[in-house]
Amino acid sequence: MHLQGIAIDDSFAEAFPMKATRLIVTAHTLEWARHAGTAATGFATSVIACGCEAGIERELSPDTTPDGRPGVALLFFSMSGKELAKQIERRVGQCVLTCPSTAVYAGLPEGEAMPLGKNLRFFGDGWQQSKVIDGVRYWRVPVMDGEFVAQESTPVVKGVGGGNLLLLARDTDSALAAAVAAADAMRQVPNVILPFPGGVVRSGSKVGSKYKALSASTNDAFCPSLLHVSPRSALTPEVGSVLEIVIDGLSEADVAAAMRAGIAAVTGHGSQPPVAGLLRVSAGNYGGKLGPYHFHLRDLLPEGAHA
Repeated sequence: MHLQGIAIDDSFAEAFPMKATRLIVTAHTLEWARHAGTAATGFATSVIACGCEAGIERELSPDTTPDGRPGVALLFFSMSGKELAKQIERRVGQCVLTCPSTAVYAGLPEGEAMPLGKNLRFFGDGWQQSKVIDGVRYWRVPVMDGEFVAQESTPVVKGVGGGNLLLLARDTDSALAAAVAAADAMRQVPNVILPFPGGVVRSGSKVGSKYKALSASTNDAFCPSLLHVSPRSALTPEVGSVLEIVIDGLSEADVAAAMRAGIAAVTGHGSQPPVAGLLRVSAGNYGGKLGPYHFHLRDLLPEGAHA
């Protein structure tokens, strides 16, 4: 398939079920909310080694937060509810509780309850107090700049992790331009995050390795330097750089919407022209063996587009 002169592989991205939650972090100013959100979602690019995948979903104005202060919405994803609970407690305790003027609230309306302030309250050393408002319990923990307010629990829901796009370009400049355009478009879609730095990953992986200690290794099929030596190579000589965007979302529809927005952005379906030097759009999968969610690129072409 071709769209605006760019080849669209007849392939699919393969994603898998995860556990997810949204937290709302507020602070005296948006800058301090950002500081807490950035720290709490750090080192959270891949469950392969990070324990969770996380990111800042969006910034929030005071009229949309529980306490009328500026804030950020954070999304966290992990492979199990137990691991997610551990990650939330550590990250909120070390990165939000410690950040001046912050408070933390649940950002989802319903789901299986997971501790948020329930355990963090013990930092108050017996001075902590609770208050129930409209049937929801909050904890007030005394700290040196006043008090840290935390909702007792946060709902956990089923999420989807591992949606992806592969952007095959002529050179580094072209690949970066395409990745930035796609990532910017995807960030406008609600309920998703792009967990890698800047939303982009250059070390796409495959399942397994020749080394028994590794569960994942370089995706040699899309490494330009291995074009003539890897029997799995999926590249042609004109491809000089490949970048990947990974998407986690609260639902299958959210991930699909983000992928659709990314494809539209790089192929110029709209007011912008196609990204110069972008040759192909593909996706990573493992033959359907990794996860039950399959996002076929042909089904994600922009509405009204003709391949």
